Amino acid sequence: MPFARLATATTPTCHIGLGLAAVGRPGYINLGRETDLGDDRSAEALRTRTHELLDAAYAQGVRYFDAARSYGRSEEFLAGWLTANPHIDDVVVGSKWGYTYTADWTTDAERHEVKDHGLAAYERQRRESAELLGDRLDLYQIHSVTPESPALTDKALHAELAEAAAAGVTVGFSTSGPAQADAIRAALGVTVDGEPLFRTVQSTYNALETSAGPALAEAHDAGLTVIVKEGMANGRLAEPHAPDLLKAVARETALGADAVALGLVLREPWAGVVLSGAATVTQLAANLHAAVVDLDEDQLTRLATLVEDPREYWRERAALPWH
Repeated sequence: MPFARLATATTPTCHIGLGLAAVGRPGYINLGRETDLGDDRSAEALRTRTHELLDAAYAQGVRYFDAARSYGRSEEFLAGWLTANPHIDDVVVGSKWGYTYTADWTTDAERHEVKDHGLAAYERQRRESAELLGDRLDLYQIHSVTPESPALTDKALHAELAEAAAAGVTVGFSTSGPAQADAIRAALGVTVDGEPLFRTVQSTYNALETSAGPALAEAHDAGLTVIVKEGMANGRLAEPHAPDLLKAVARETALGADAVALGLVLREPWAGVVLSGAATVTQLAANLHAAVVDLDEDQLTRLATLVEDPREYWRERAALPWH
């Protein structure tokens, strides 16, 4: 299984990956993008930024890079970086299908992406990903599965995903929404010829939204690699937006709020890879300090009070503007 290569990494940041949602397209829901990206959000500017981030991440031990069909040109930018660095053969590349990017490189589109978990969408997007990433694609995930997703019951789709797995691509899924735990447990029951179909799960988990935790522990125990996304809650846990309590704990550790937020996730024994969604090299360096965060019991108890009702959390996330 290609994704298992992560287990052989020896660098101290091997459990932190880099997600490209924030830099693969000009508009996204992360807070602070006006400051992070500035006015030039041309494809060339974001390609350059992405390559700088990939260079910095690789130099500091990051070995998992996460893209998606709906992240604008993220696959294209990542593929270009891999082509420019043919000597790099120890990274794991993941992407996702199930959403189509529809904003046409604008920040004010009425809809930025359209969801479709049908077989035809998979076949089309699998071809598109293959054209860009070829045999460098290690992991292909269904993007944002929910309990009612047809991807959980479509046997024809399962058969084609199993074919991809037999050809050497690890098959996984990601989740979103207040019912993540239900979606994870439903996906764990999906089998083809009696064998579990999915080998990875990527879910939102952070200091504000912990509801998927027990199901992610079950997935880990079942042998899946767990990838955590949105550990920064789309910027809500970063300066200057972080809650005062998180800022206070960060001051006590002499590290940033972002490092503490990601470090809190890294403590979970089931967390295989925790994604940084950094948009700048400076943010990435700060995020990577999460690997050295050491929280005591008092700090953990205080941080636990930040947890929100998942329905409220996802309502607030849905209301975030596309900057």
